Amino acid sequence: MRECKSLSFSTLQLLFLLLLLLLVNVIYAESPYRFIYLKVHYGIRYPMGVRQNVILINGQFPGPQIDCVTNDNLIISVHNYLNEPFLLSWNGLQQRRNSFEDGMPGTTCPIPPRRNFTYILQAKDQIGSFYYFPSIGLHKVSGGFGAIRIYSRPRIPVPFPPPAGDFTVLAGDWYKKSHRQLGRMLARGRNIHMPDGLLINGRGWNGYTFTVEQGRTYRFRISNVGTATSINFRIAGHKLKLIEVEGTHTMQTSYTSLDIHLGQSYSVLVIADQPPVDYYVVVSSRFTKPVLTTTAVLHYRNSWKKVSGPLPPGPTTQIGWSLNQAHSIRMNLSASGPRPNPQGSYHYGLIKLQRTIVFANSAAYINQRQRYAINSVSYVQADTPLKLADYFNIPGVYSPNSVPSYPTWRPAYLKTGVLQTDYRTFIEIVFQNEEDSVQSYHIDGYAFFVVGMDGGQWTPRSRASYNLRDAVTRSTVQVYPKAWTAIYMSLDNVGMWNIRSENWVRQYLGQQLYMRVWTPSRSWRDEYPIPKNALLCGRARGRHTRPI
Repeated sequence: MRECKSLSFSTLQLLFLLLLLLLVNVIYAESPYRFIYLKVHYGIRYPMGVRQNVILINGQFPGPQIDCVTNDNLIISVHNYLNEPFLLSWNGLQQRRNSFEDGMPGTTCPIPPRRNFTYILQAKDQIGSFYYFPSIGLHKVSGGFGAIRIYSRPRIPVPFPPPAGDFTVLAGDWYKKSHRQLGRMLARGRNIHMPDGLLINGRGWNGYTFTVEQGRTYRFRISNVGTATSINFRIAGHKLKLIEVEGTHTMQTSYTSLDIHLGQSYSVLVIADQPPVDYYVVVSSRFTKPVLTTTAVLHYRNSWKKVSGPLPPGPTTQIGWSLNQAHSIRMNLSASGPRPNPQGSYHYGLIKLQRTIVFANSAAYINQRQRYAINSVSYVQADTPLKLADYFNIPGVYSPNSVPSYPTWRPAYLKTGVLQTDYRTFIEIVFQNEEDSVQSYHIDGYAFFVVGMDGGQWTPRSRASYNLRDAVTRSTVQVYPKAWTAIYMSLDNVGMWNIRSENWVRQYLGQQLYMRVWTPSRSWRDEYPIPKNALLCGRARGRHTRPI
C-alpha cells in the first residue's frame, strides 16, 4: 500500500511539473501566425455606371478584409499581375522596429510585374480599424485598397458589449478616369478637377446594403479611403455612438453625423431602434462645391418598405461645426487598449518637450509645373529606397536634415526631403495650413496625441489651449484652412517613416517627406535587421541582405 501511495504521489508530481511547463510555454509562446495570399490584377467594374479598369485584389473591389488579433504575425504574400511595379502599404499599422516592411517607396522596393513579395508584419500592441492601399504613383485612385481589423485579445476588456454585427465601410471619392489618364494630365501640367462622385464599398447610389435586426446593436468601421475630399457619414434616423478612432477607445459620445477626413478611420455603434423599414446611409463630401453625395441602404430584416424620400441633411458648410466636433473626441482614460492597463496610464502632458517642429504646406509652380511642398521642400522620389540607402550606407541618395524644422517661406524647390530625429525623444509637431483647403496628414510608424487645433497662426502661446489630459491618439489628423493642428509624439520606433498629405495628388506632387528616427545602436531590441527576402533595387541592386 505504501508503494502504491508513493507511486501515486510521484505521478502527481510529474503531472504537476508537466502542467507547469505547459503553462510557461503558453505564457511565453510566440504569437499566432496568419498566412494571407493577395493576387493583384486589373479587372472591369462599373463603380459609377461607367466601364472602368480597376485594381482588384483576389478578384475583389475593394480587396479582401484582413482580420487579426493583437500581436498576431501576418505573413502576406502579394503577387503582382499588373504590367507595372506595385506596392502595398498598411495605413495605421505601426511596423514596430521594422520600417523595411512599411511598403512605401522610401522604405521598400516595388514588386516587379509577374513577381511576388512576402511581407512579414506584426500587429504589435495594436487594436482597431485600419486599411491597406497601393502606395506607388496614383494607383490608389484605381482601387487596390481593403480593410484591416485588429481585434483585442480574449482576456483584454473592451468598453462595450459585443455587437450583433460588425460592418466595414470603405468610403471615399472616385474618378471616372484611370490612374494612368490622371498621371498623364499631371505630366502635361494640367490640374485635375474634383472627383466625379463618391463610393461606399466600391458601389454607387444604393449599391450596398447593411442588414440589421430591430433592437440589436451593430458596429460600423468607417474609413475614408478617398484621394481628394473629406466626407461626412450619417444614417437617417439613427445616432452614431463613437467608440474607437484608429486604435484608441474614445469617450462614447453620440453624433448625428461624423466628419471623416482623408485617411482617417472611426468605429461607431448604431442601435437598430427605429421602425423596421429601410433607411439611407449617406456619405457626402465636405467643403466642396458642388457637394458630392452617395448612399447605401440600412435594411431591417423584416422590412418590406424600400428607402424613399429626402436624404437626411448634412452639417453646415462652416468650418466651426467640424472643428467643434473634432474637439469633442476624447480618449477613454479608464478603458484598456491592446494591453490590460488603462489607456490613460501614460501621462503625456507631464513629459518635457525636447523639440518643436513646425510644418507649413504650400502650393507652387516649379519649372512651369504644379507642385506642393512642406517647408518649401517639394519631395522627389529617389532612385533607391531611403531605408535601403541607410542600411547599406549608400551615399548620395538623400541628405539628413534636408527639410528644415520650421517654415522658411522661401520659394519651393525640389529635393528628396528627410528630417533627422533622435530615438527616444519626445517632440511636438505643429502643422500650419495657410491655404484655403482642409489638409490631412498621416505619419507612418506612429500614433500621436492630437493636443490642439484652432484657427490662425500657431505661436508658443497657443499651448495654453492644449488638451494635456485625454487627447485621442491616432495616425492621421486634419488641419483646417488658415489654421493649425498640434501633436505630441514619443519617438520610440526606430526607422524611416513617411509623413504625407493624404490628398493623393498633393502627395504625388511633393507634399510629403520622410522622418528618420535614428539611433547609433545596432541592437535588435531597437530595430530589426533587413528582411532576408527584401527586394533590392536602384543602387542597392546586387547587394546582399543577411544570411539568417
